Amino acid sequence: MRHRGKDLTHMTLRRKPSLRPWAQFAIRMLVLFSLLVLIIGFHWIERDSLHDNYDGEVNFTDVLYFTMISATTTGYGDIVPVTAKARLFDALIVTPIRIFFILVLAGTAYTFVIKKTWNNWVMKRIQRNLCDHIILAGHGVSNSKALDELLTRGVDPRTLVVIDPDPEALDRASECGVAVLQGDASRDETLRAAHVERAKALLISAGRDDSAILIVLTARKLSDKVNISVTIREGDNEDIARQAGADTVINPVSFAGLLLASSLQGPYRAEYLADLATSEGKVMLRERSITREEVGKPMNEIVTGQPVRLLRNGMPFAHDSAAALSLQEGDWILEIVDSA
Repeated sequence: MRHRGKDLTHMTLRRKPSLRPWAQFAIRMLVLFSLLVLIIGFHWIERDSLHDNYDGEVNFTDVLYFTMISATTTGYGDIVPVTAKARLFDALIVTPIRIFFILVLAGTAYTFVIKKTWNNWVMKRIQRNLCDHIILAGHGVSNSKALDELLTRGVDPRTLVVIDPDPEALDRASECGVAVLQGDASRDETLRAAHVERAKALLISAGRDDSAILIVLTARKLSDKVNISVTIREGDNEDIARQAGADTVINPVSFAGLLLASSLQGPYRAEYLADLATSEGKVMLRERSITREEVGKPMNEIVTGQPVRLLRNGMPFAHDSAAALSLQEGDWILEIVDSA
């Protein structure tokens, strides 16, 4: 089936399994046990079709032994089927079951033992060596977009860690190749496990302002160096988030309102503002520290882009202000540059 010229055959539904791992394991073992009971039952009923080369008699212990050996290996030849009916049963029923046993047992060992052990070892090694990484607390709409943007800008996914209590959200994040950690980011042990004290930045999008501010407080208590950015929905909570220790507070609701208002004054204003915010646009807004060669020069002589704002000691100045007439060491500038 085609829809508007696009092939949709590659799209498949995906749903989290309803059974827990222990339940899946129990079902596999139950299936194997049921097949063993079936084979034992047939061999016991048809025990006269078997011959024991050791003592010539076939009892229940011999039947149980022969079933287990024939279901897991090709047998040792000490007990053999001697009638056509028994041989056909072993050839057409027991042999496929033997192959099924091997596949199920190997798959179970890999899924529940080897894979889990290997993944745990790899994750512990990655966790132990985390440094200068970026932590995303919450993988909702905002942070999922932030993750996509970071990857688009060329950030190494191995330097990203996503924290979320929802395993489905972590599954989506892990598909991008980033490390994930299931837990509550407002708790000390969760942020310690993510080594927030060695992180370069923490991006918080918790969905609720109280949860986001609590994460800010916890992170700032554990690290006074990490750069914290947080999304806050209520304007009254922005100052609280800054007092809690956030370096950057973003209100997506207010920003969306500004874009809507701008669209009334021209159809391209909102598009240009959105273009500035993403690396996929034609232009982008870049923040950088000035170089040694730029010290003492006026801001309007910047040649790397179009300067729009000067940042000095945390205070913003317009590009045509008196402060912008002579750049000082430690100044930062915002400039508009080509994305390419």
